[in-house]
Amino acid sequence: MTAEKIPLVAVMGSPIAHSKSPMLHGYWLRKYGIKGHYIPIDVDPTHLSQVLETMSKMGFVGANVTIPHKENILKLADKISDRAAMIGAANTLSFSANGQIYADNTDGYGFIENIRQHQPTWKASEGPALILGAGGAARAVVSSLLENGTPELWITNRTRARAEKIASDFGARVKVIDWFSVNKYLSGATTVVNATSLGMIGKPEMAIDLKPLTKKSLVTDLVYTPLQTPLLSQAAQKGCRTVDGIGMLIHQAVPGFTRWFKTQPIVDKAVRELLLT
Repeated sequence: MTAEKIPLVAVMGSPIAHSKSPMLHGYWLRKYGIKGHYIPIDVDPTHLSQVLETMSKMGFVGANVTIPHKENILKLADKISDRAAMIGAANTLSFSANGQIYADNTDGYGFIENIRQHQPTWKASEGPALILGAGGAARAVVSSLLENGTPELWITNRTRARAEKIASDFGARVKVIDWFSVNKYLSGATTVVNATSLGMIGKPEMAIDLKPLTKKSLVTDLVYTPLQTPLLSQAAQKGCRTVDGIGMLIHQAVPGFTRWFKTQPIVDKAVRELLLT
């Protein structure tokens, strides 16, 4: 009789010691009584290909990848999801029995599900969205909002060329606006997303006056240290709907965990509190 193999999953990055993913997945593994392990692995970019070639042979069924591997992983995967291809980065890998690598991006899924959990009446189709920032996280946000029916999307970035690249990649519904013209668009935006690091502990604050926003607008911040950023505090004072960023981190982990460990975890208050302590 062949002994049942215990599934192994890793999160790979460099550095990686700061990652909350082992804590998150470890909590779910214990909660559901699953025999499996999720471990952090610091992988130098020059060793990424070699590491991937051996992982399935060692019993790994998948992995999360983070900086600096999220873009390079697409060159090494055997199959890439449509959303990972569109975003230009992957964060979730699955290994088949013969060692083939499937690369996916669940950041946009996590973004949308986080809003739906905390503001269930919100719909992307309500009206235009305003995205602040044009990095990898912004690309995932843009992709998910368009997929869920946002009629028009305005994107701005301090380096305009990066925003223009996103507009070029995602099509006619995306319009680039000048960083210093944001206030002109706030009154028409029903969804506002901070996808920059501004407002994070140790970073400058987001210097935007939300006065033109209407109360029907939803404001969400991908920053979660602090949980209540100055941008969210300002939006709440205006009576806007707000959603903090820690839930995106949790929700983006759900598809991978489900795929690897054959159990769909529930995102509850306990797991939020765990990651915030």
